[in-house]
Amino acid sequence: MQSVDEIGKDEHVRGPQDAALTLVEYGDFQCPYCARAHLALRALAPQVGGIRLVFRHLPLTDFHPLAGPAAEAAEAAGAQGKFWEMHDALFERQHEMMDEEDLALLAQSLDLDVARLRADMLDGRHRERVQADLARARKDGAQRTPSFFINGRAYHGDSDLASLETALNEALGKTG
Repeated sequence: MQSVDEIGKDEHVRGPQDAALTLVEYGDFQCPYCARAHLALRALAPQVGGIRLVFRHLPLTDFHPLAGPAAEAAEAAGAQGKFWEMHDALFERQHEMMDEEDLALLAQSLDLDVARLRADMLDGRHRERVQADLARARKDGAQRTPSFFINGRAYHGDSDLASLETALNEALGKTG
């Protein structure tokens, strides 16, 4: 059985391979707390010497109807070599994403092949990947978004800058 910090070859990983911190995030592109964490982690990465971020999908479709399509759009962008660009744009422009047409407009702004992205989404080409992440989230005990594991240990705090900074510094062995 895979542990939470085992990273497969097809996973979305950003940051230095040798970073002192590996952060696995189960996230939802429509979750405001995930968007807040995204901004916090971008600010904190240089302070802590880099973060190796592994992003896995946990779309909470009962609360966020566009979360599933957004996850599939990110995967479709990844098939075009732009997962992280779509990831960042989805969080940074989250308040603009109201329907699937907005996802297509976002893809266009990233110079993606929009027709291909739409076809991928219509065919459900990346749905299995998103569903696999959901299954892994359940196995790993991730029930809410964002759910973080810092160097393999579950983090149960808030997603704001101060809380994440404290948790990351504790993981590095730094205090107060």
